[in-house]
Amino acid sequence: MDAEIAGLEQKLATLLADYHRLRAENESFKRELGRSLEQNRSLNSRIAAATARLDSLLQQLPESTG
Repeated sequence: MDAEIAGLEQKLATLLADYHRLRAENESFKRELGRSLEQNRSLNSRIAAATARLDSLLQQLPESTG
């Protein structure tokens, strides 16, 4: 009976350690996702600005008479 309880205690300790490790890993992933989403928003904004500048420059080019 004592061996059975000791085995269950060991399994519980392993389960709790895994829980805490995975919880910390999940928090890390959440922070990384937040940074990635912010970087994505920033890059999309820069792309939109570059697209607007290119469109403006293209409109300023003379039309070719081919």
